[in-house]
Amino acid sequence: MTVPWPAEPDVHLRIDLQGVILHYAAHPDAAYRLIEDQRIHRYIDNVSVVPGDGSGLPRLPCEQLYLAP
Repeated sequence: MTVPWPAEPDVHLRIDLQGVILHYAAHPDAAYRLIEDQRIHRYIDNVSVVPGDGSGLPRLPCEQLYLAP
């Protein structure tokens, strides 16, 4: 998968799913929408943006869903 907008730096997301810690790279808008969605639906134990970039990390699964209008 290619980065949706290569000019924008990815962020590093840390997702906690019942003690399983996952690390992903995501576009900042997708990360923001995921966090907002999590606040409403509470299906993730914790999601946070880790300082630094997300280079070398796998892309957030279904990232495009959070970027669609």
